[in-house]
Amino acid sequence: MPLKKKELEIFKKRLEELRSNILKQLKGTSEEVKRPTEATGYSQHQADQGTDDFDRTISLEVTNQEWGILKQIERALQKIDENTYGVCDISGEEIPRARLDAVPYATMTVKAQEKVEKGLI
Repeated sequence: MPLKKKELEIFKKRLEELRSNILKQLKGTSEEVKRPTEATGYSQHQADQGTDDFDRTISLEVTNQEWGILKQIERALQKIDENTYGVCDISGEEIPRARLDAVPYATMTVKAQEKVEKGLI
């Protein structure tokens, strides 16, 4: 059953809030990764430098994941504008309401998502 206009407005608001939060996180993380550490140099222990490098790698990985979610949010918002929100991009089937409640940026059914992740599509 297609979503009602009021439901679409609620999902759009949730998606816009998620997008805003992720953009704030991305800005903070990218500034943190770009900032040089004050303690670099010969006086810092190699293990400390290794920990700092590891922390930066983790921050970059998190940032990469956030960018992926941001792209999905943008696609979901586009689908709302196109009046196709709640319909799977792959199969054309309706995405269950419970999935949209849990993952409002879902643009595929669970079956289609699994096929994409396994490289079958």
